[in-house]
Amino acid sequence: MADLILTPNIDGPDDFYADLLAAHEGLSKEESDALNARLILVLANHIGDRKALAQAITAAKAKD
Repeated sequence: MADLILTPNIDGPDDFYADLLAAHEGLSKEESDALNARLILVLANHIGDRKALAQAITAAKAKD
């Protein structure tokens, strides 16, 4: 298992961000929150590595 990648690593990050924003367009706050939760669970399942997921939670909780 490799360490969690925290440096930019997405092909076409601006396009991904636009897709993410478009997915939320027209949703209420509750619907948007539910979409985010489902997306997190789908991606967590894809990653599948509990150590990497724990590292991701720690990184997301860290304040800069």
